Order: sequence, then C-alpha cells, then structure tokens
Amino acid sequence: MQGEQATDRVVLTITGADRVKFLHGLVTRDVGAPGEGLRYSALLSPQGKYLADFFLLNRGEDILLDVKADLAGGLARRLMMYRLRADVTIEDSALPVVRGVGDAPEGAFADPRHPSLGWRGYGMAGDAPVTDWDALRVAACIPEAGIELIPDESYILECGFDRMGGVDHRKGCYVGQEVTARMKHKTELRKGLVTVSVEGRAAPGTEIMAGDKAVGALFTQSGGQAIAHLRFDRAEGEMWADDAKVIWNPPFSVDKSVD
Repeated sequence: MQGEQATDRVVLTITGADRVKFLHGLVTRDVGAPGEGLRYSALLSPQGKYLADFFLLNRGEDILLDVKADLAGGLARRLMMYRLRADVTIEDSALPVVRGVGDAPEGAFADPRHPSLGWRGYGMAGDAPVTDWDALRVAACIPEAGIELIPDESYILECGFDRMGGVDHRKGCYVGQEVTARMKHKTELRKGLVTVSVEGRAAPGTEIMAGDKAVGALFTQSGGQAIAHLRFDRAEGEMWADDAKVIWNPPFSVDKSVD
C-alpha cells in the first residue's frame, strides 16, 4: 500500500558508540532494542515542561529520530548541548517520512500512540496527503506539536503521554523526571486534554469560559469534535469558546477539590 509523504517532518540520525546510553538519560521513554519498532518519546526541560516529541527507531547501527520540522533544529542543538564528551553524532538523514492507514507495507512500523494512526515508514516513496489526520487525532485525543503541545508550557501527563506510551515511569532518570514523577503520584490530575463536542467554530487556542470562569482552551476541531485542555473542577455546565458552544461529558469521576 502506498502511503502519504509527511512533508512537515525531519528525520535525524544519531550514531556513535554512546548513542543508546546518551538518549536513555535524556528522554521520557527507552530507545528499545533493534527490531522492537517505533517508540514515542519526548524531551523535557529541567522544570518538567515539554520541549519536543518524536519517534525513535533503533536500527542497530544507528537510531532514527522523527520530529516535527519546526522543532528539529532546536532539538538537535539541545541534544548537542547535553552531549559533552559522549561518542554521539547527530545529523539530518534526509530520509522522507511516509505514513498511512490500513495494512502496512513491508519495512513500515505501527504508530505506537494509537491503532487508528496507522503506520510510518522511512525512505519510502509517498503520495500527496489525502487522509484527514486531524479527524483521527481528535477522535483519539492525540495532541500535535505546536497546537496542543506547547514548548515550555505543556506538561506531558496532562497531554496523555501515559496512554500514548510516551513515558516510562520505571526507566530511571531523564531530564524533567522528578517533576513528572510527582505529577504521576498525585491522586488525580486536575487538568488535561480531552475530546469535546463543539457547536460552531473557534480559532485554536481560544479560551473556554463557563460563565465568568476560564476553564481551559479549545484546540484542533474536526467534525463537530475538538481537543480541549480543561481544568476539570471548573468544566461543567454551559461552556463557550467565543461563539462556539463546548460540551464535555467526562468518562470518569473528577476530584473537584481546590488546588
């Protein structure tokens, strides 16, 4: 099956004898062994805030890092800053990223975030995009870099990295691990990304109000649904993002005690 070329992605190649140990001490998920497929991971600030998310593919002789194009340069510079004397080289592979849904072709890998997101391949031929990826993301509440995932602002547990397999709480230290661990061991998150119903439209990032209280922000919309970041203890009753009516039916009980 022919896939679609993702023109907004860059693939970095990480080589050198220390490449696995180097990444393991920095990112939120272990690299994995050759043959284990894609791993979804992120680099955080020392304060535990999101900087970049990416896919890692350990090919044995090197590690591919698939990241949003507008984050690639800053991510490479930050990784080089952490390199110190480690035997690690980071370069642009120039490999195209191809993705698709349905049966994966030989050499492609399942997207680890959610089954509906299909597969990804590297160095393959690809066609122009035709899949409504925003619709798939909204239905599965999968955040996107630069929209729901905001550098130096977002916290990955509020953005669903646990359910997307993007963080391993048993792997040991990584940058921002202490803050992430404290959030993990709270009784319940008070804020986070959810899928909501929407009547009308609003620009991504529009503030959501419940009466005179700010309760969150509305992001990607598709087919009468949207991804929203909500403060759970305030998100009830009639909510609006400008002229768009927002409806949230929480699938779980929410701790409404005051922070």
